[in-house]
Amino acid sequence: MGRQFTWQILLIFFSIGTMAAVSAAPRPNVVLILADDLGFSDLGCYGGEIATPNLDRLASHGMRFSQFYNTARCWPTRAAILTGYYPQQVRRDAVPGVRSGGGGKRPPWAGLLPRYLKSADYRSYHSGKWHLDGMPIAQGFDRSYYLKDQSRFFNPKVHHRDDERLPPIELGTGFYGTTAIVDHTVACLQEHAAKFAQRPFFQYLAFAAPHFPLHALPADIEIYADRYNAGWDVIRQQRWERQSKGGWLGRASLSPVELTQGPPYHFPEALEILGPGEVNRPLPWDALTKPQRAFQSMKMTLHAAMIDRMDQEIGRVLRQLEAMEALENTLIVFLSDNGASAEIMVRADGHDPKAAPGSAATYLCLGPGWSTTCNTPFRKHKTWVHEGGTATPFIAHWPKGISSRGSTTDQVAHVIDLFPTIMELAGASAPEPGEAADAPPQRPGHSLIPTFGGAASRDRELWWQHEGNRAFRQTNWKIVAAKGDPWELYDLAQDRSETRDLAPRHPDRVASLAAAWEKQWEAFQRTAAQGPVNP
Repeated sequence: MGRQFTWQILLIFFSIGTMAAVSAAPRPNVVLILADDLGFSDLGCYGGEIATPNLDRLASHGMRFSQFYNTARCWPTRAAILTGYYPQQVRRDAVPGVRSGGGGKRPPWAGLLPRYLKSADYRSYHSGKWHLDGMPIAQGFDRSYYLKDQSRFFNPKVHHRDDERLPPIELGTGFYGTTAIVDHTVACLQEHAAKFAQRPFFQYLAFAAPHFPLHALPADIEIYADRYNAGWDVIRQQRWERQSKGGWLGRASLSPVELTQGPPYHFPEALEILGPGEVNRPLPWDALTKPQRAFQSMKMTLHAAMIDRMDQEIGRVLRQLEAMEALENTLIVFLSDNGASAEIMVRADGHDPKAAPGSAATYLCLGPGWSTTCNTPFRKHKTWVHEGGTATPFIAHWPKGISSRGSTTDQVAHVIDLFPTIMELAGASAPEPGEAADAPPQRPGHSLIPTFGGAASRDRELWWQHEGNRAFRQTNWKIVAAKGDPWELYDLAQDRSETRDLAPRHPDRVASLAAAWEKQWEAFQRTAAQGPVNP
């Protein structure tokens, strides 16, 4: 109790000091950049070898988080970001007895962030992936380019502008999804500068990269040709050495490779289509055949090329903000919706093994070997709620509002914290929580404004569940279990990489944390049933 009380006093102190500085400046613009299936160590500033100079610059002049979390899956994370609730609360992840999950419809009280930013006179723009119920303009955005077809980076068949469907894109027209998304972002910012310069803006930039299929531009592929011939064992060790040299991951260690951990879903027909080069386990590199090593190194080349291009396009956004003289008072945040993916499948137009790797006729996925490397130093992957599935790079850049520039914080934070942070900075208002059936429940997130002023705390309770994988963190203690497995227990202050299961030594602590997880789950189920339930 005393420790919690002390943190509350510090939180108030830092909030007052930080908000005093914030109030002296105009309300900031906000650019929220979301990557898809990016691993914790993929960026240069998080230990990776992929060239990400624009994101690295944001980190070196802003703030890097070492303990920021998502929900382990794409659509639940997007719902949490834009509503400020855990996805189960708003029916955007599976809840028994309620239509929910990827096809769930949010309750009427679960509006999206842009709707509430209107109360503070913000303009809101969306560019890229959506993966929410409803359509962007109908949900409060003023402009939108919605790239719904995630299987075709070169020729999407389904995409929308301002909620109106556009004609399919033909192959050979020079279209590339990552570039097109930023074309729209830059156009929105230019329009804002020309017509609405006196109003603040919220830009939601949601990339599909580096999510499968691994489609990349030839020039970007060439940059990484032969870079990954050394194999995933060597690249993982190199990433870990860069991470550990900086000391910013505390007492983390390089977790052992889980050699039997394959993709979360088994598609044997995909393995047959992809041929003998595909490998669905993170086997030692020297155990692979020569054709397997060639096939696997090419897949990581494509993954790196997609991330490199994403960073190049982010550079265009930064240059536009500079041209508008808006960079100094724009909060830019960057993160990923989940960890790197171990999935292997073939969808959409199929896979032609004779086509050039990375071209529209191919359909390749990263797989567990490289996903293990991309999530260095953690265990497991997207869909699991071990650290490898939920830990994300998180960069915040705001010259007028972040005092500890170039710093790394170990503040424990989660995607549910973005909504209250942006709302507070904007001075926007939302309906007050209440007990009535149509009233919203209390949002669970915490504002990050004290963190921008230098405060940090691990006194958080965070909750996860996805497809039977479940976890609960209370201060430094975390229980976690894969579907069907018993609870594991870790002291993340001493073992961030979840390598030493303490459950047999502390059964009482496991029971206490499990009871807290269950209590939260019961509350979320009640919340999901609140208000009209769609059929």
